[in-house]
Amino acid sequence: MRLPVAPADESRRGMTRTHLSGLSLRDLEYAVAVAELRHFGRAAERCGVSQPALSGQIRKLEALLGTPLFERTARRIELTGHGEVLLRQARLVLREALGLLEMAGAGADPLQGALRLGVIPTLGPYYLPLVLRSLRDRFAGLELLLQEGRTIELLEQLQRGSLDAILAALPLAGDQLDSTALFFERFQLLLPARHALLDAPALRPEDLPGHDLLLLEEGHCLRDQAISLCNLPGPTGRQARHASSLEMLRHMVAAGEGYTLMPQLATRSTDGPDTLGGLLRLRPLDAGASGAAAGRLIGLAWRATDPRGPHFARLGAFLRDQAPDGTEPEAGRSISP
Repeated sequence: MRLPVAPADESRRGMTRTHLSGLSLRDLEYAVAVAELRHFGRAAERCGVSQPALSGQIRKLEALLGTPLFERTARRIELTGHGEVLLRQARLVLREALGLLEMAGAGADPLQGALRLGVIPTLGPYYLPLVLRSLRDRFAGLELLLQEGRTIELLEQLQRGSLDAILAALPLAGDQLDSTALFFERFQLLLPARHALLDAPALRPEDLPGHDLLLLEEGHCLRDQAISLCNLPGPTGRQARHASSLEMLRHMVAAGEGYTLMPQLATRSTDGPDTLGGLLRLRPLDAGASGAAAGRLIGLAWRATDPRGPHFARLGAFLRDQAPDGTEPEAGRSISP
């Protein structure tokens, strides 16, 4: 007697239901973290679990998928060829799941409740104190959760969904981002007292001498902007000392090590009585050869797939109306990378 055989499509549907019942978004998140960090310990720390727990869940995921995702060696973790394809899809699945949650929460005003906002370190300490009071007054129900980081770090967190929006210099590299310009912030020269450049009749960015121009460490967008403005050959073109923050740059200039470019908002204290005992001087920069002013465009950016986009644009419009003194407000527009 022959037993009835389920049609092929029914069999496949049953297998799919079985696999989906064992598939966890959390397991996909673990695997994506390992793929990005190439380290099980750091991935476990990011995900807030123990390393044995994370490793066990990834083994379970590999068994469910029927293929290894990672090549494990004593020195490094590498993706298998099939694992790279599968984890690319896993990122899409996680992004869509995040969009589902965001869409569900968009029924209420998204500018009520928690908003995870990333800010670059050359902007946050100087800009946020000028707008936080007006933000709290205008959006009383908004709970800002601030995160400081370099641009590339903030972009990664934004794409992962651990940040909702970021304040940074535009344009931003990356796919599937929307942004709106807030204000244009000019650069000024910060020099030691009695520096020769203080007596120069005109100073265009491309004419500045490179031998004593002090820069931030690699990874800061302000460093890249200074190199580009001053026509420097790049990070390997000069042997120079670098600072990890604008405040350290100020002290290096005061010590007489050289001069630097400072964003307008970061010069407020230097422009007043706090000149480190008279050791610092400010000088504006003339327009470059192209006629463009030396500075940076500050904007608010978010994921293009985020259904809260119109509300973020509304937040950007408010911040644009609150552009700090000394900056130039920008008409709201999308900025392409």
